[in-house]
Amino acid sequence: MNRQRLTWIVIGVVFAALLVVRGMTGHGLGRVYVQREDVAYAKVETKGADGAPTVTWKRVAEGDVADVRWQEWSAVPPKAWFEAQAKDPQQSAITLSWPRTIGLWLAAFFTLAIFSFLWADNVFYKLAEATVVGVSAAYWMVIGFWDTLVPKLFAALVPAVVQAHVQPSLKPVDDVQWWSMALALVLGGMMLWRLAPRGGWIGAWPLAFIVGVTAGLKIVSHVESDLMAQGLATMESVVAVVPGADGATDMGASVWGTLANLLVVVGVLSALTYFLFSVEHKGLVGGTARVGVWYLMITFGAAFGFTVMGRIALLAARFEFLFDDWLWLIDPNHLRA
Repeated sequence: MNRQRLTWIVIGVVFAALLVVRGMTGHGLGRVYVQREDVAYAKVETKGADGAPTVTWKRVAEGDVADVRWQEWSAVPPKAWFEAQAKDPQQSAITLSWPRTIGLWLAAFFTLAIFSFLWADNVFYKLAEATVVGVSAAYWMVIGFWDTLVPKLFAALVPAVVQAHVQPSLKPVDDVQWWSMALALVLGGMMLWRLAPRGGWIGAWPLAFIVGVTAGLKIVSHVESDLMAQGLATMESVVAVVPGADGATDMGASVWGTLANLLVVVGVLSALTYFLFSVEHKGLVGGTARVGVWYLMITFGAAFGFTVMGRIALLAARFEFLFDDWLWLIDPNHLRA
């Protein structure tokens, strides 16, 4: 037995012992409770303005006559189960949900498996990585099928079938939509040709079409949102006049607004000067370019800091999940008190 395997065995045994001890103290750990709700609907037949019969559904109370009944289970905090058990130990309205509890423990396991990469690359990290990639691919495939293919492609090509079996409220499609979706179906089939042993070059045509159309759309959107919008913001008056609550000019807000507009103008001109390579960066041009470098570095630093803080927020959320939802060591929202 090598040293790495022995280390993992020791870590696993110690961790399992700690979980057993934690489960036997206090309220335990890692359970999800659900509350049963009986739902009943009755069919109501009315007549419209033209005299044609219409059918609507109305929710009724539990003891009333209903045409359709079912049960819904919604997650409740453990405190609700503790209170219900204290009142009636035989109650069954709030019960333990084994599927959701198993999902909670799986989420904790995969979180710790991802964190284990901080020590070394191991089989648990590889298992979690492969699971995340596989589940994400399957999830987005299903989402793409029901949110894109069915309502757009199939609804345009075979609207009667979709309206009869999937989407009764489907609106009729026009000829332009039919031809565009038929073209999309042909391009999609050509792209799948890359999986064939021969003729993989056919898949390059739809790929080139997608890249070209996307590049054209993105260029237009970026020119409008970045270049034109920033140019218009730079052309505005540098002096800002901010009215106060009484209608008079707020001098403090106006000064700060003017300073902000001035910084924007200076930043745009100095950053553009830095990228002006046809003139040697000396004298006034060089000083302006150095100011542009400061603007660029501050912008990149702020963007990097924002990204880091976003990742720190994700890390804090995972730690809160482990210590609150799973181990029940903290209770910031008073869900178990």
